[in-house]
Amino acid sequence: MTASVRRAVPATAAASDAELWLAPLRATGSERDEAVERLHALLLRATRFELARRRGSLSHLRADELDALARDAATDAAMAVLARLDDFRGESRFTTWAYKFALLEAAVKLRGRAWQRKELPLDPESWTLVPSGAPAPAEQAEKAALLAAITRGIETVLTAHQRRVLVGLALDGVPIDVLAERLGTTRGALYKTLHDARAKLRAHLHEEGMEP
Repeated sequence: MTASVRRAVPATAAASDAELWLAPLRATGSERDEAVERLHALLLRATRFELARRRGSLSHLRADELDALARDAATDAAMAVLARLDDFRGESRFTTWAYKFALLEAAVKLRGRAWQRKELPLDPESWTLVPSGAPAPAEQAEKAALLAAITRGIETVLTAHQRRVLVGLALDGVPIDVLAERLGTTRGALYKTLHDARAKLRAHLHEEGMEP
């Protein structure tokens, strides 16, 4: 078999796979309903597989709780796939492309479950970067001065909302999807807030003659 023929086989397979999915999902009526049902079943298999793969770290969850997480993740993944059908470029099988949404949503659900019972540090006044009154060793004086400047900047140039987002995401490691749910906003809005907060801090440090 020549190299050109070998390359044509996966391309043809990917195209055939896409034909089985794209047209029905873009149709109307019962044809689309059946296609969406098939898509959800496909994604449910993927989310169940991913959760089963992580079962060792999820021993505290009952089987019915895991299945509920898998179903929720599959539903959200199906909605994401349907919203982004036009983004599919045919560079892989449609099922491979759709599977990525399922794995992502499964990971999101797991992070959300892990933080479900944790209190998020959303009070912008309840944090500190530099211990008050702690003398810095000589070799760390420059770093301590920089951290002190960052602390002043966070306290003085950021809004309360920007402080919440920056502290939650950058310092406390709260997953962005979890923080978005708790604050009643979107991931995109939080990314924009974080970007603006960092820009303000960079400008503040520049004014103080420092660079991060």
